[in-house]
Amino acid sequence: MAQPGWISRSTLVVAGVFAAAALTACGSGSNPAPTGSSSSTTGSATASATAAPGKTTGAAPTTLEISDASAAQLCDMIRPELSNWRVQGPTLGRIGYNALVHEWALRNGGINGHVLADKAMIDRITTKSCADVRQQALEALELTDLASGLAF
Repeated sequence: MAQPGWISRSTLVVAGVFAAAALTACGSGSNPAPTGSSSSTTGSATASATAAPGKTTGAAPTTLEISDASAAQLCDMIRPELSNWRVQGPTLGRIGYNALVHEWALRNGGINGHVLADKAMIDRITTKSCADVRQQALEALELTDLASGLAF
């Protein structure tokens, strides 16, 4: 019995999201994974502030400066999913939205931890880069802001 393509793809994406979350959690112990040494070819998100090595503070996480290309990529990833989210409804749509944001963060230097710590960054990025797409996503997912739809 053949399943629609979006079901198997969504299942794989969600599984990938959980795997990424597990890997992120593994690096948050006393020996965190090194940052900036990724072999990824898409490190287009850069930190605008960094802490001194070996020092930890109780301050808020550093703010990332997201490049225009990365912002456009997020908008380009959301745009084709809008119709799927409308058809699936807000519950399933939010699962797909979470998977999409995780995938985008992984593509852009593995910034999933930063997105988790500052969920509002997705609203700032989309408001600046594609306000119309953001508004349509809010309506399709029945959210007041995109940050509140992130559950990872």
